[in-house]
Amino acid sequence: MNPTVTPPAVNPPGPSAPPVLTLDEFLRQYGGAYVEVIGGEVKEIPMPQPLHGRVCTKAARFLAEFIEANQLGVVCSNDTLVLIQAIPLRVRGADVVFWSTAKAPGGVPRVGMITATPDLCVEVVSPTNTWSEVFTKVGEYLGIGVPAVVVLDPETYTAFVYRNNPAQGQQILNRGDDLTIPDVLPGFAVPVASLFA
Repeated sequence: MNPTVTPPAVNPPGPSAPPVLTLDEFLRQYGGAYVEVIGGEVKEIPMPQPLHGRVCTKAARFLAEFIEANQLGVVCSNDTLVLIQAIPLRVRGADVVFWSTAKAPGGVPRVGMITATPDLCVEVVSPTNTWSEVFTKVGEYLGIGVPAVVVLDPETYTAFVYRNNPAQGQQILNRGDDLTIPDVLPGFAVPVASLFA
């Protein structure tokens, strides 16, 4: 009598994990695309509305004039890429971002990105944003060591400043106030109303 041989159980294949996207692969495949990377997954960014673009332009102009006049570093806008985490890859697009000369000694690269932690990030609230999304980005910027994050709300003509120092709480500035960031840009000041005019 032949013994019965039971074949080994075969588990059906489970869902395969998506390939891990590296920063170099992301830049090669998506450089110039309107996307961010969250948890290794590439996600499109909604195109901004005109008011959003105008406030971004004003913020970038005021910051760039001061930073360039004082040779402090570089300012970029238009959802310039900021590296949040390498593994799993997380890359965000900042509305306006500043890197000091110490962090970007070569200035702005023609291609690729500056991988150093920025000195300042500015986010402009858009009609396509939820406050949860805005606060998530603020938390991510602060979490990688960005000293200050400014959020501009065109609906209320308000500027909010968040700092990486837990001892400093949220700063709320209205249209009659001046936006200053003395811990990052000593001497810089702009009327909040001018950012929305």
